[in-house]
Amino acid sequence: MSGGVGVVVDVVVVALLAVGTLFVVVGTVGVLRLPDLATRLHAVAKADNLGLGLIVAALVLRAVTGDEGGGVAAKLVLVWLLALLATAANGHLLARRDRATDADDERRDGSDASEEVAP
Repeated sequence: MSGGVGVVVDVVVVALLAVGTLFVVVGTVGVLRLPDLATRLHAVAKADNLGLGLIVAALVLRAVTGDEGGGVAAKLVLVWLLALLATAANGHLLARRDRATDADDERRDGSDASEEVAP
């Protein structure tokens, strides 16, 4: 690979890593700052999946243009796809459990949270 192309690849890799890391940090802040489980799940699922995708894209670009070859790139993409599936399954299970718990809480006190009127 020539020097000019190598510099461009390095700049793109650094940019992808920086933006991916920013998304992961924003997702983490969302988990810490948002009020309930549903909004926290939304923040972590969207931001972390996109952030991890950008980081994996940077690593794949580095692997393809470097000496590692396509085998490493394929493994990186496979890890990213497994993380996407795990996040989706985890989010679904947590949201389902939270919804079931909310329904139990409504039955215990006899009131319905959806009937409350905000001031």
